[in-house]
Amino acid sequence: MQTMTSLEAQNRFGEMIDTSQREPVLITRRGRPVSFVISAPSRGAANGSQASLLHFMKLVAELAPLRGTEAADAYTAYAAKIGNKAEAEGLTEEQITALVRATR
Repeated sequence: MQTMTSLEAQNRFGEMIDTSQREPVLITRRGRPVSFVISAPSRGAANGSQASLLHFMKLVAELAPLRGTEAADAYTAYAAKIGNKAEAEGLTEEQITALVRATR
């Protein structure tokens, strides 16, 4: 992952955007992380916002992986949220499983 200071990012904005197309760019201010720049999915992507979210989630998992009970609690909360939304939209468990497998 490329790292730039906020001043470098400001002065070399075009380069930062180009770099973000290849890898995430971490922006720091006074030596502390303040922002990430990641590329958006290509125009041909079926669902741009979902692809962006997936890309972001993969980045977060690389940078700060959850372990043990923290991971289990996070997964349980996420699964409950997804389950509630899916239920409200009338999806069955089999349809959800098929959708999850299709995204892998």
